[in-house]
Amino acid sequence: MMPHVYGIFVFLHVVSAVIAIGPLFLLLPIIRRLRGANSQFEEAYLTVIRVTIRVVMHAGHALVVTGVLLLIFGPWPWHASWVILTMVVLLLSAVYLSRGFTQVLRKFHEPGTNKNDIIHRLSRTTWTYIGLMLIILWLMVQKPMVW
Repeated sequence: MMPHVYGIFVFLHVVSAVIAIGPLFLLLPIIRRLRGANSQFEEAYLTVIRVTIRVVMHAGHALVVTGVLLLIFGPWPWHASWVILTMVVLLLSAVYLSRGFTQVLRKFHEPGTNKNDIIHRLSRTTWTYIGLMLIILWLMVQKPMVW
């Protein structure tokens, strides 16, 4: 494959990584504002959170596709330890993103729910997901050979 095409895949991979991680940091002040929000603003904040999670999720899809293309056309073998570890953490983060945020957001309007508890879980979920994404980022940048 021509080197410039591989470079395009790298560029798309990096851009999708930025889009998959960056918006998560925007959630933190929104979640903080959710604590004292009235019902009108509360729904607006929840909508922003849902849209952000959807953007992150689709950027994650692009990240996976471009990552697979980089492995197919690039110099790295599928069995490299950093590739395998990245896939493991990626699967964990995908499950966590789909289950963590969705379940927490669904419980927000359930009767008898402590909203401060839900907001705390939402904040913790966001930080956990950011942590998982940073581990993946570290694995992709450093490419450690663990075995």
